[in-house]
Amino acid sequence: MPTVADVVLADSIVPGSGLPAVTLGGNDTMQRGLLPRDASPDQIDAAIRAVAVGLVVRPAEAPRPVFDAVAEQELNLLTPREVEVLAAVGNGLSNKAVARQLGISQHTVKFHVESLLRKLGAASRAEAVHKGLRKRLIEM
Repeated sequence: MPTVADVVLADSIVPGSGLPAVTLGGNDTMQRGLLPRDASPDQIDAAIRAVAVGLVVRPAEAPRPVFDAVAEQELNLLTPREVEVLAAVGNGLSNKAVARQLGISQHTVKFHVESLLRKLGAASRAEAVHKGLRKRLIEM
């Protein structure tokens, strides 16, 4: 097993020494240790020690939203049923009246209203209607 003295610290490109390496600013995923170019001395020390005992070291990724591949515009798109519910709410109907008008259960209406609030980023039914009108999702 390699010791700390058997690990190479390299800047971007690893020399062909055949030894495990910690590379600063490199992108060769075949290397055991990759750190950003601005890694602190403590991070470099820890990486060298980790690679020396056989571990693989990679820089931590910045946290990102789970659904980052979905554009914000796509998140705001409503289903046809949600548009119907939003229009009915905009006409001042209660959940019970919306359910009767659309032939669905009150529970389903409640589910659609909650989904509308989330998708439109609204805190209330009135705000959801306002945003729906502004984004031209519904007309009054």
